[in-house]
Amino acid sequence: MKAMVLETGGGPLQERERPIPIPGQGHVLLKVEACAVCRTDLHLLDNELPDISYPIVPGHEIIGRVAGRGPGVTLAHGMRLGVPWLGYSCGECWYCLHGHENLCDRVRFIGYQIDGGFAEYTLADQRFCFPIAPDFSSAEAAPLMCAGLIGYRSLSM
Repeated sequence: MKAMVLETGGGPLQERERPIPIPGQGHVLLKVEACAVCRTDLHLLDNELPDISYPIVPGHEIIGRVAGRGPGVTLAHGMRLGVPWLGYSCGECWYCLHGHENLCDRVRFIGYQIDGGFAEYTLADQRFCFPIAPDFSSAEAAPLMCAGLIGYRSLSM
């Protein structure tokens, strides 16, 4: 698959050929339909963030369709999903058990510590995927995976 990869801090994105990832337990393989660009992606490219996992595929406002499923996945093949910034949490700490996974001490982020959506395919933890209504095109829905979810989470607290 083709992927845009940031090899080092401050370096340019470079198109690379990479193997299509294989989904593990609880993960889906998504065929990316759209991935919006967030200001965080630009901070990443400008080497303005700590603890970046290089090389990294940026992009955390992802819309894609399920193209593969790991063990334990309940999402249907072909389902259109949105993938936000949150890529992993432990599921065991107080924050995770009380719906505040973003505050988990072991949290990891898509496009920052986990390869993101500037690629033909990406992996995502099914716990953090959102079904996307057919009313939205993938390009319209992608920015909602960041700015839209921030507002939603604020209102739901």
